[in-house]
Amino acid sequence: DDLAFLQYTGGTTGVSKGAMLTHGNITSNVMQAYNWIKPAVREGQEFIVTALPLYHIFALTANCLTFLMIGASNLLIANPRDIPGFIKDWRKYPITVVTGVNTLFNALLNNAEFASLDFSTMRVTLGGGMAVQGPVAERWFKVTGTPLLQAYGLTETSPAATINPLHLKEFNGSIGLPISSTEIIIRDDAGKEVTLGQVGEICIRGPQVMTGYWNRPEETAHVMYDDGFLHTGDMGYIDPQGFVFLVDRKKDMILVSGFNVYPNEVEEVIAMHEGVVEGAAIGVPDESSGEAVKVFVVRKDPSLTAEALIAHCRKHLTGYKVPKHVEFRADLPRTNVGKILRRALKEGA
Repeated sequence: DDLAFLQYTGGTTGVSKGAMLTHGNITSNVMQAYNWIKPAVREGQEFIVTALPLYHIFALTANCLTFLMIGASNLLIANPRDIPGFIKDWRKYPITVVTGVNTLFNALLNNAEFASLDFSTMRVTLGGGMAVQGPVAERWFKVTGTPLLQAYGLTETSPAATINPLHLKEFNGSIGLPISSTEIIIRDDAGKEVTLGQVGEICIRGPQVMTGYWNRPEETAHVMYDDGFLHTGDMGYIDPQGFVFLVDRKKDMILVSGFNVYPNEVEEVIAMHEGVVEGAAIGVPDESSGEAVKVFVVRKDPSLTAEALIAHCRKHLTGYKVPKHVEFRADLPRTNVGKILRRALKEGA
């Protein structure tokens, strides 16, 4: 029960808070992750790429502590934004496992040199930290021959809560199944559990859940409930097979004429366009509909127009979800681990 870490949250939707993680939280999560991945890894033979900094909870618990347990070698990437340098380092070693965030996988795929790497030793790719987009996962499999699978967790859960079975042969869109000793329920705004398949807030209970936020009792009370469940602020649902699906952050939801629009869905459609490197969606004030969808896009094709992109979205999205505004940018603001900062885009919109 002793405090091991004051692990600070990413602060993507507000001020960063120090999650109080105990030795019990961390030890439990390492054992949970170890036992989940054990059937798919080889003791003493794995070589993992670590592009996330070790102060990030995903890299700390998974890449560092859990993979040290199986005697894996770790290739530490000092500057993952230097994609040519990253690829140069990768080329020197027989990489078997890769973990990272969607933006990192997308950046690697958009570099011509990446496809020339030898992927014959690759066995596992695990995405976390943010939703993995279907188009990115499809391209990753096509280039590397390895399915890009998702895991899910938070700083507040040490971090792992759900992981996909590592024997899956293809991307399934899910963030996985609850790992051992972990309970997941989906609740509505009133705190009541919703029916299977219905979208609500993902709530987690287990030995890896933090004891609270450092010196922030009001913030702690806001997310920790009397029954021990942590309210994550993430919207999702559970399918009949028990797989959990992430929809989006609750705070990022856009309300268009009373209808919910989740930015992840719009961003995934934007990513499908071959003229796009990446995009981000936010809600902006609109006189007729309350809010409207605005997208910020980094172009691969400099001739791509806003009209062409909106026409592409109309083919794949219901009318009220189609972006009303498009702004092209040279790059998008991100956190120090590469997640796109929608908050910063909203503040400058």
